[in-house]
Amino acid sequence: METVIEKKNSNQQLPDERGHFGIYGGKYVPEILIPVLDELEKAYDKARKDPSFQSELSSYLEDYSGRPTPLYFAENLTR
Repeated sequence: METVIEKKNSNQQLPDERGHFGIYGGKYVPEILIPVLDELEKAYDKARKDPSFQSELSSYLEDYSGRPTPLYFAENLTR
């Protein structure tokens, strides 16, 4: 008998139209920041559809996020 466990990545959950994540999430920020966050949200929505943005984001996540940075040949230190 084989048991299959479905892995659910909670980071992939997107907010609803009001910005809520699940039953508790929301935009809990000072009211004065709401216009700036709305502007940021519009810019991100535009950028996330851009293939070049996605490519650059993927490379940063692959090389720098959650792990040591890739090895770099420091030529001046090897002289």
